[in-house]
Amino acid sequence: SWALNCRPTIVILELGGNDGLRGLSLNETKANLEGIVQQFQQASVTVVLAGMKLPPNYGQDYTAGFEALYQAIAKQYRLTLIPFFLDGVAVSSTLNQADGIHPTGEGYRLIVEKVFPTLEPLLQQKR
Repeated sequence: SWALNCRPTIVILELGGNDGLRGLSLNETKANLEGIVQQFQQASVTVVLAGMKLPPNYGQDYTAGFEALYQAIAKQYRLTLIPFFLDGVAVSSTLNQADGIHPTGEGYRLIVEKVFPTLEPLLQQKR
């Protein structure tokens, strides 16, 4: 709810990755994301949902279910979906910090290049 204090008109919701990495149940992760989406939509904020992926060591069923959560939520709440927020960045050692999870400045630059075409029409609508 603190984000609503800033009165956003559009938000990029890029959350859930830590839930997945911690092995939370898919139902719990979905409920967490849906609660956030509902709060923003009740405040008339446009939500762009940014999907995440998990490493394969979490098992095929869990990783496939985790990725499908984002598609299901986007469909249910009629959200614009960025299928994988870290596309082209996640597996690059040069585009991530030493922790191997968080992008470097260059990594974020590439993310912006990929995400902006999705945001641009929404930003123009809000003018």
